[in-house]
Amino acid sequence: MTSMTIVESSVKPGLTAFQASAEDQAEVHELILKTARWLHSKGSTQWGKLLKGEDDHNLGGAIARGEVVIFRTSEDHRLAGAVILQQQPSAWDSRLWGLEETNSEGGTSVYLHRLVVDRDNTGKGLGRELMQWIEQGIRFAGKDRIRLDCIAGNDKLSGFYKQCGYTYMGETNGYNTFEKMLIKS
Repeated sequence: MTSMTIVESSVKPGLTAFQASAEDQAEVHELILKTARWLHSKGSTQWGKLLKGEDDHNLGGAIARGEVVIFRTSEDHRLAGAVILQQQPSAWDSRLWGLEETNSEGGTSVYLHRLVVDRDNTGKGLGRELMQWIEQGIRFAGKDRIRLDCIAGNDKLSGFYKQCGYTYMGETNGYNTFEKMLIKS
């Protein structure tokens, strides 16, 4: 199981964070696919494998490990967003970050994947609020940084991560990598 603890479930008025359960999987999967379809319609190849039925980040396994957080509206309990916060590097992360795949401890990093906001909530600053909440509303035992990546050609998303305080670490195999140290409380 994960060593992630939600310490503040309120993201902002009207939006609450929950640890996803198996009952949430289909809804989260559909939200991610909806975003992948939208990205594809804009000419992006990011998340293209999902449209082919491939999932490098194993949503079901991540939910079972307690590594998926969902964000629901208070008014109608509608899914407004989701994120995978892996405590151990996946094979994808190991390749991207140049890690030894035999490192079973996973180091001191949390790997952020599939941050998604429902298309009805885009353009309202929700993505930035979720990123801030991830850093402040959760405690990760033994972890001191968050790592993430995006396709190298996505300048808008790379700019978003920089605006959220993430440091650009470089490009590997066509993906930009970013890292942010967590403030200890």
